[in-house]
Formats: sequence, structure tokens, C-alpha cells
Amino acid sequence: MSILIKNGTLLCPQGPVQADLRVEGEKIAAIGPALPEADCQVTDAAGKLVFPGFIDTHTHFEMNKGKPNETADNWATGTLAALAGGTTTVLDFAEPERGCSLESALETWHSRADGNASCHYGFHMTIKDWNPQIKAELKEMTAAGVTSYKVYLAYDNLKVSDGVAYEVIQAVGEEGGIVGCHCENGDLVTAGIAARKAAGDFSPAAHPLSRPDGVEAEAIHRWLCIAEQAGFPVNVVHISTRRGMEAVESARRRGQKVYAESCPQYFLLDDSLYSLPDFEGAKFVLSPPLRKKGDQDFLWEALSKGEVDTIGTDHCSFNFKGVKELGREDFSQIPNGIPGTEHRPVLMYTAGVAAGKITAHQMMKALAENPARLFGMYPQKGALVVGSDADITIIDPHDGGVLTAAAQHQNVDYTPYEGMEMKCRVDTVLLSGEPAVSRGQVVKTKQGRYVHRGPSRFWR
Repeated sequence: MSILIKNGTLLCPQGPVQADLRVEGEKIAAIGPALPEADCQVTDAAGKLVFPGFIDTHTHFEMNKGKPNETADNWATGTLAALAGGTTTVLDFAEPERGCSLESALETWHSRADGNASCHYGFHMTIKDWNPQIKAELKEMTAAGVTSYKVYLAYDNLKVSDGVAYEVIQAVGEEGGIVGCHCENGDLVTAGIAARKAAGDFSPAAHPLSRPDGVEAEAIHRWLCIAEQAGFPVNVVHISTRRGMEAVESARRRGQKVYAESCPQYFLLDDSLYSLPDFEGAKFVLSPPLRKKGDQDFLWEALSKGEVDTIGTDHCSFNFKGVKELGREDFSQIPNGIPGTEHRPVLMYTAGVAAGKITAHQMMKALAENPARLFGMYPQKGALVVGSDADITIIDPHDGGVLTAAAQHQNVDYTPYEGMEMKCRVDTVLLSGEPAVSRGQVVKTKQGRYVHRGPSRFWR
């Protein structure tokens, strides 16, 4: 039996459309006015917004497995939370051990995700080692549907040299893929942490002071200079500052192809939270850290102008009790990361669309279409067009609720958005044409499948 979504506002690539949409099997079969209801299961979307299923470009599930600072969400709980919040595809980061192959990481991540995921999924591949063997594996990764990579300019156990970054950009670019970068100056972060400790400041409030906005801006500028010389487009992940965004915009004015990701926390939360009493500020320790209100305002403006391409979450959920608390005596030992994959769509709708800062169509592009284009899934994913996968999210903008840890699906003991009132709710989610969320309740789990991705589709 087909599914017919009637009377909704469809967020199509060309803009909002008042029309019906029919699903047959796993695909969108028809879009148009007053489509016939015969032999269809009808969903009335009157007054609701019909989006292509949202894509979270940045998650970390089942990270630090087996260690005291293991993440709270594994693939079962993390993807269930994503699905409940309207996300139908996540892109997680597969990370090889030092001295090990990319293939080994891909096998490990498949073993964790396959059969456990409640939404569809793909993998970015982190590159820590770089040698002829790793370079030769890129073709194997392309054949396996991995076409995006990540390098770090920070963290001693992860960062690569500028020369390696240059070679990785070229090698991945020649494969039709794209490299993203965690842009913080690692040496300055190390120096900043040492300076705060020398000053006797070991509290969570020292975290943002140890890595100020210049630490991000310098690294973004350097990353883009390396990419310019390498001659291929690149991505900058989780941009948090005005200065970092300005570096991206400056490169674009020079004619460089650059793509920019940010996250809801940098639009909604600020660095005053690090000064909460009773170590509560530790809940907000992530990197890059939360910034100033002025940075938030600039990012909203950049998003409204189309300068921010994608909104991921950097979902990396550590329990407060027993895990974040590992850093009670030393802020640098607080595991870096916050949860967010479940709440991203309602947060961006409430603080963006309902507040008049962006349109629903701009939200669609940042949370669905642009991620699909950049990461080799368009128009299979990220678009309400005939022939595309029937991954569909319906949002009710006339209903809402208050976000609480007690009510969330994320398997973590807090949410950084506790008590925030939302101006919408996720009503219905179709995953490959099957109802997976109905009237806000998850009705189908562990149906997610691996997404074999192709080359990036650059639009700038």
C-alpha cells in the first residue's frame, strides 16, 4: 500500500510548495496537487511542514569504547535518539588506531552499527597516520562508499602536520572526496591550558579561556591556505566564532571553494554557562568551546546569508556523573563533548525559523539538502523530488514542549538544553518509506542501513 501525505507544506529544493506527496515502496513516487487517495494510507499534514529527512553531518557514537570516558550513546541508543528527533541519516567518524589501516576502522564501525542502527548511516574516515599504504587505501574506501575524511590540527594523539594535511587534501580530492578539519591550533591550546593551570584556575570556567577565538581563527586560516595550495575544496567543521567564520568568508571572496559546518550549541548557548556553580559548567565542556553572544549573532547572520552550509551536532555524549566528573580537580581532564543529535531540528526551528532569523527553506538546506550534496548522497537523500528515497520528516509548528533529560531518548544523564521551550515537535518520520515515528512516538527501530556514498557535489 502506498502512503499519501496530504495538505502539507513541502520543503522542496526550489522552495516551499503546497502539494501532496505519494510514497510507493522506498521512493517518492509523485508530488502534486490533490493526488488521488485510492489504495493509499493517508497522512494529513495540514498545517505542518514536510521536510526531507534530516542528515546529521557530525556524530560520535560508541567512542572511547571500554574506557572510563566511554560515550554514553552507542549505535543503538544514538541512532534511536536521532530518529526520534527527525534525523534519518547520520554520518559518524570512523577512527583507526595508530599504526592500523583505514579498512580496520571501517570494519570496526560496521560491526558496531550494522543491525543496531535505527536510522541510516555512513562514515567519515579520520586520518591520523599518513603513508603510502594509507594513501593506497583511499581507492578501497571510495569503492566501499566512504568519500569524506577528517584531519585534526589539535590534540597530540590526533593532529597532523601542515605538510600531511596538504597531501591528504590532494589525494582525497583526486578521488572526488572532501576533507574536513577540526581547526584549533594545537600548540596554542596546550600553552593555554598550561597558562590557566599556572594561574591556579582548574575550574570549567578555564576551558574557554584556554582556547580563545584566535586559536580557532588561526587554524581555519591556515587550513584554508593549505587547501588553496593543494587546489581542492575543503570543509571546516563545527565553526564557533565570528573570527573563524570571517576567515571562511574571506577565502570565498578570493574565489576559493570552502564549506562550513556549525552546530546548534554555537547558536543557542554561550560561555557564561562555564561559571555555573557546583561544577555544572562541566556539562558544557566541548571543543571548540561555547563563545560570546556576539559570536552567536554573527553565526545566525551567516546562516541567513547562506554562508554556513551545514548544521551538524558533534554529538559526543558523556554522562555528567562519573565521567564529566573525572575533571573535578582539573578542567583539562573533563571529557570534551555534549549530546545533541535528538534535539537539533527542533532547536534550529525554534531559535531560527520561529524567531524569524532564517526561513524553513534555509533550515531544510542546512539540515538536509546541503549535507546530502556535500557528502555524496544527493538527490538520493536530502530532497523531496520524485525518485528520491522516501526519508521524510513532518514537523508540527503548532505544537511544542519543554526539553528535559528525563524525556529524551539520548542515553545520557543530562541535556545542555534542559528546560528550553520548543515551538514545534517532530510528528512523523518515514524511513525508506516506512513509518518509523508516528505522532511523536518511535514505532520502528533498528531498520537503518548503510549509505554507500558517491563523490561530493560542489555547488559554490
